[in-house]
Amino acid sequence: MEEEQRSSSSSSSSSSLPLLLKFNNKKEKTIIRHSQQLTGGGGGGGGGSSIDLIGEDLLHNILSRLPALSFASASCVSRAWNLVCDRLLSRPKLLSALSLNPSLQGALSEVFHKVLSEPIRPHFAIASIGRSFSLQHAHHLIATKLGSTTPLVTTVPHGIIGRDALTNEFKEIQWEITEEEYPSDSFIQPPNTNRAIVLTVGYLPGLKVDAIPLWHSNEERVADADGFVTDIREYTNSVSGCKSPAGIIMFADHETDMQPVLQKIDYAMSPGTVVVGDGSCQFLYRGDCRKNTARSPHCSVTAVALLFMRDRDKPHGIGETQFHVTLSTGISPIGPTYKAVSVREKCDDSSTWLTAKREGVRENLDGQAILNHIYDEIGDRVQYPAFYIGVLKRRKCSIGKDKVKWITSRAFHEVLGGDDEYLFVGDAGIKTGDFFRFYHSDSSIALSSCSNVSDHLRRLKPDCSNHPSVGPVNSSKKDIFGGIIFSCCGRGESLFGNSNVDSSPMLENFPGITLAGSFCGGEIARGDSSWYSSQESQEQGGSVSCCLHVFSTVYLVMSYTPPPPQS
Repeated sequence: MEEEQRSSSSSSSSSSLPLLLKFNNKKEKTIIRHSQQLTGGGGGGGGGSSIDLIGEDLLHNILSRLPALSFASASCVSRAWNLVCDRLLSRPKLLSALSLNPSLQGALSEVFHKVLSEPIRPHFAIASIGRSFSLQHAHHLIATKLGSTTPLVTTVPHGIIGRDALTNEFKEIQWEITEEEYPSDSFIQPPNTNRAIVLTVGYLPGLKVDAIPLWHSNEERVADADGFVTDIREYTNSVSGCKSPAGIIMFADHETDMQPVLQKIDYAMSPGTVVVGDGSCQFLYRGDCRKNTARSPHCSVTAVALLFMRDRDKPHGIGETQFHVTLSTGISPIGPTYKAVSVREKCDDSSTWLTAKREGVRENLDGQAILNHIYDEIGDRVQYPAFYIGVLKRRKCSIGKDKVKWITSRAFHEVLGGDDEYLFVGDAGIKTGDFFRFYHSDSSIALSSCSNVSDHLRRLKPDCSNHPSVGPVNSSKKDIFGGIIFSCCGRGESLFGNSNVDSSPMLENFPGITLAGSFCGGEIARGDSSWYSSQESQEQGGSVSCCLHVFSTVYLVMSYTPPPPQS
């Protein structure tokens, strides 16, 4: 498809109207056959007679009704038709569809039919599939359909979010437990379990999109965070003339500790760069950048970043696409502040063992004593809570020869348990002297936070419209045209007791836009502690960054501001 869409004025002069006969239904053939009769059946190099006889408004109307493949062919008919097609796609688009078809081929057919049912030139694609589908097979089929140059990430998340291609019903779907996750002789997996797909395709004029991998040394078991950030900055600079992209959507596997990687990105990127994503999923990707070549045979890809870079060669008459991000938290602080005293990292299972002191108390507490105090604090308020510690980390950070800076960040570590010696938490990176506090999952906090997000999004509306745009619109207002959600797999209907609660802030405020997403095992969103509590931020005496979250939902909102009218 991508090859068909790369039309140019140099090649269009040799094109002709018969190209448009490769259509999918009788309606499209009738439209173009009528156009051929009006134009005498010839395209010609200039195509002026076509527009003179049909009329530009009618031609605009005809082309706007074509599906993507037919539209791609239409743009090759003549220079005049190509200009009309360019005007039709002068604004960005985000299209998405979800399918519950248990057949992979059938599901892909449904989502592609829906997503490519209107004009679009794919600049990137994200596909999220069910666990029962083959990741390799699905990725190959999608990549083949989209063409060789469209950046693509195919993932297996913990669930999918989107609008059904057949019923148009909006759905949040979380995967059922599989036999691998819950081995038992009596376990019987229902047929067609975890078979679904959501496909999202974006067209963003004025931006260039590509995928950059994070390489992992299989010998040293370390991700090359410095090289990753350097690749992002160098490639962005070659496209934009600056080192920070407008936005980054990241996908990482479940074995990678993304905390230090995200800390490097937060240090290196300008404050305006939005970073979101899924920090724990299976994925495959396809990009066009030379950085996708392995540095050595002993390296593997452990994460990938979709870069959205400002095009310094942006065509005249194209406005600005912007990314906005906000977050709904689902955790609540509990108990006093502790200070880590003795810290041991266990590399074999990526965990940390530690003892701690309560703030203002000299006594060194073991893991069981700390947990007993937390259980006493929480009482019967929450049943079966998930526990985390939020560790305040002050670290030196630099990339290559850049100036070293001190960065204060909050990192969440899952509480695994404790005994009469140590408290056990997930992941590494805690040091003696770090302060931390306990947090627990809380459905009431999550529901209240969703309401706050809805209020925040509502404040975007006075300066925005939220109508799907097919062509130029006579409006100088900012246009909200799409959104992507990354929600914790512990949320959804199992947490709230109702469906589509996490999606409701977007659906209620922008009902006409494309919205899709996935359930994650670690939600990436570049931000600070103010998302959790303004009081906490004041107590910490300054900005505390936080890029990897727990029990949260991340909302990426895409907007477009048209260029100012010419005098």
